[in-house]
Amino acid sequence: MNVVYEELLAAIHSVWHRRWLALAVAWAVCLVGWLVVALIPNSYESKARLFVQLDDALAEQVGIGVADRKRDIERIRQTLTSAVNLEKVVRSTPIGDTITSPKQLEAKVLALAENIDVVSQQDNLFEITAISNDPSFSDAENAQLARSVAQKLIDIFREENLAGNRGEMSETIEFVNQQLAQREKQLERAEQERMAFEAAHPEMAQGAAATAQRLEASRSELRGVEADLAAAQSALAAIDGQLAGTPQSLPGGTAGSAAAALQRAQTELAGMRARGLTDNHPDVISTRNQLASLKAAAEREQSSGGGVPNPAFTSLQSIRAERQANVQSLNSRKASLQSEVANFSAAALDNPEASADYQRINRDYDVLRQQYDKLLQDREELKLRGEIKTEREAVKFEVVDPPTTPVAPTAPNRPMLLFGVLIAGLGAGAGSAFALGKIRSTFATTASLERATGLPVLGAISQTMTDAARKLRRRRLKYFYGATAALGGLFVVLLAAEFIQRGLVA
Repeated sequence: MNVVYEELLAAIHSVWHRRWLALAVAWAVCLVGWLVVALIPNSYESKARLFVQLDDALAEQVGIGVADRKRDIERIRQTLTSAVNLEKVVRSTPIGDTITSPKQLEAKVLALAENIDVVSQQDNLFEITAISNDPSFSDAENAQLARSVAQKLIDIFREENLAGNRGEMSETIEFVNQQLAQREKQLERAEQERMAFEAAHPEMAQGAAATAQRLEASRSELRGVEADLAAAQSALAAIDGQLAGTPQSLPGGTAGSAAAALQRAQTELAGMRARGLTDNHPDVISTRNQLASLKAAAEREQSSGGGVPNPAFTSLQSIRAERQANVQSLNSRKASLQSEVANFSAAALDNPEASADYQRINRDYDVLRQQYDKLLQDREELKLRGEIKTEREAVKFEVVDPPTTPVAPTAPNRPMLLFGVLIAGLGAGAGSAFALGKIRSTFATTASLERATGLPVLGAISQTMTDAARKLRRRRLKYFYGATAALGGLFVVLLAAEFIQRGLVA
């Protein structure tokens, strides 16, 4: 512990012994450091907050949803600091007053991009921060410039949404109009081609469409008849299965029931023919089939010599006759429709090349007509969307916090830097004096000399000074204290100048 204490005293003595060197180094470091600090331009920061309202019922009715508007706002936020927008800011603020060449403009735009920040605090709340630290302007001008830049960014933010939406919508409508003009010309050419073809082939123009329509109708009806025929055949097969498992007669009773039923059926058939029904009529066909069945039953009844006819069997036979007649009728209708389809197809194949050309012309015309109508409808919808965006302002802005005019620089912290330079200068002076003492072979105490040489030190001779030497020493101490006080006074003067300068900005 004593050794450390002695080393500390020795260091202090070494620095004090070379105090003029330490003071000179401190003055040099402080002057250079304070000059560098003075050359650092002050940075003034202006902030503003912008609220964006996204709710609009009418806009949602025409398909302008909240998600679409959020994407538009996010796009505007991301492109707000683009080179084009920043060039607008430079040209509309005092930054562009001294620009004389495109290279200078580019440099100003790049510097401005580093000093602007747009942050989305929430989905619909944005904070714009603008910093100005141009050394060619005074502090008051930089403070006002920061506010002007923030205000210009707000104006661009609003213009990009309103004018941008109008511009985009106008460009879109103009593109749709160009497409409509092209489709209109193509539609006119297709219509002229069809009229020329119809003039050259009047018979096809008059009957081709009707023939094609009737052919399609016959094919559609044929498909329906085939489905009904399949169902009727299935029903006939089902009744045949039931007949196979049902007895024709029941034991006991008297004969003659089948004959009586046959007599009634013959009477009904005679009545139908008396009414003028032909043999192709479904009721006549059904009755004739029933007569054939009843004849076979009557013959079996006569051969068996007795028994009671089974009513269920007789009923099933009637149902079977009816279903069989339905199947025959559907077969006849199917054959008729197949004949019609064949005739229409043959008529279409009389001139296959002309028919194919006519169908192609009609198809192309229909496609172009549909495209034209669709583009026309889209244009009207776009116009409606554009009018709503323009008149209703689907996105509304509100400046929550207007751009502030800074009264104090945000950077650098000049008082702290001045104090830091002072501490660094004093430390550099003390360090240089201490280092010089270590370089020279001198010893502050006898103990250090004894440790360095390893020899016993018998004693030390004190320094004696004359009156003239003591006066000179006191005078030099006064000069030293004065120079040290001057360094501190200069520090105080610089601090005062800094605060006065801030007061002038306010």
